Amino acid sequence: MDGATSVTYKVNELTPDPDVQFDPKVTKSYVTYAHRLAARGLVNSSVGGMVIRVAHPGHEHGVCYAKPQGISLEEVEAEDLVITDIPWGRILCGERATTVGHQMNREILRLRPDVNCVIHLHHDEMIAFMAAGYDTIRSYSLTYGYLMQKPAHYLPASVNVEEDVAPIKTFIQDTNCIIMKRHGFTVLGRSVSEAYHRTCVLVSEIKRNIIVETLCAANGKTPEYISDEELAELLAIRDQYGIAPEQVRALHARIFSAVTVRFSDDNNVDPLEVQKLRRLRQCLSQLGWAPGD
Repeated sequence: MDGATSVTYKVNELTPDPDVQFDPKVTKSYVTYAHRLAARGLVNSSVGGMVIRVAHPGHEHGVCYAKPQGISLEEVEAEDLVITDIPWGRILCGERATTVGHQMNREILRLRPDVNCVIHLHHDEMIAFMAAGYDTIRSYSLTYGYLMQKPAHYLPASVNVEEDVAPIKTFIQDTNCIIMKRHGFTVLGRSVSEAYHRTCVLVSEIKRNIIVETLCAANGKTPEYISDEELAELLAIRDQYGIAPEQVRALHARIFSAVTVRFSDDNNVDPLEVQKLRRLRQCLSQLGWAPGD
């Protein structure tokens, strides 16, 4: 034995670090996006939360800006925030305790060094949609899959990764969105802007699911959604050619051409293939450009 002992801390233990101070730019960004989420009607009381990771030379995983207990994202201001470390959740700057959900956010940041923002919300429509018997949120627009980049991961109501973070390591590398039945959702992003816009596109897709199911129940038609296989194919083509903003037109032309060539290999395009091409064109148009625009 060399006499060395490992240091441990308790969650929310006050351990002020003089080298950790609030960055006005980060606090402004936090408050701005928190209020934007509230302005969209996505915040319920003080539940839910958001964290932003900032790199720090004295902390391997960086440090984490968070709101404390008892304050909603709708009401939070710069002076309310606290900064914690990521492995333990100890308070490095500020004084108020964080919520139980903060340990989930910290575990995600610890396991995903590419992620710098986590947003967790108790979204009314999502909870209601899943409680009504729907098991998955289907993709009716290509925007959802493009922005999420990875499939959503679904957790049953019996699994609460806010209270027990152990299951997170089994799936977090393969998703940027956790759908928590009867609870809410958690969205990941490389920046607060990306996490916010992924949250917005998820909320829009949930709304589309409800509208489509309602209309199809009334008209007796079958919903037309983009399958995981179709989305994977389009993403593969996109990744092959790149997606710089100035290349969107050329990229979408290549995608449409590649699918058309595949469908016409037998010198015949059947009605189902025509339907798929029409749907593809609509998706590409929604993303910025499609043949014929």
